[in-house]
Amino acid sequence: MFKSLLLDHIKLFEGLDFLEKEVMQAALICDNTLKSGGKIIFCGNGGSAMDSQHIAAELTGRFEKDRVPLAALSLTADNCALTCISNDYKFDFVFSRQLYALGKKEDILIGLSTSGQSPNVLQAFKAAKDLKIPTIALTGKTGGDLAKMADLAITVPSNSTARIQEVHIFIGHVICKYIEGNIK
Repeated sequence: MFKSLLLDHIKLFEGLDFLEKEVMQAALICDNTLKSGGKIIFCGNGGSAMDSQHIAAELTGRFEKDRVPLAALSLTADNCALTCISNDYKFDFVFSRQLYALGKKEDILIGLSTSGQSPNVLQAFKAAKDLKIPTIALTGKTGGDLAKMADLAITVPSNSTARIQEVHIFIGHVICKYIEGNIK
């Protein structure tokens, strides 16, 4: 089993060269967002929720080098807001309500959804459009509706949730590395 999963991972990663342009474009957009005083806002569900928190933490803490903390947050991290909004409204609005409260047009929203069909991430992208916040979608499979709504979509060519999430973390690390490399 181990070797089979490892080979699946390697095969997928060996075929990702075609994503370089979009990933580097996302890194540049995120870097420019931070340099202009905006913040990077993430959201996702399940494993993608943890991935969004992971990438945000790499920016507010550090990735590979000591540097100033960078403005990033995950809308998945506030348990009180998640349960309050889910209870009082509907789980579909847990991210959009927070984005309306915390987002500004200088920010960027990055939504992670392996299917591209997560209703609450789709609602967050609708809110971002209302707020004139640019969006980046990290998806898999066919990209789903999220890829269609995004200003920039990076779709991992896989149907395996685990492999898609592995690539999403890699993309997040590329973005962090790029940003850290541009800090003076």
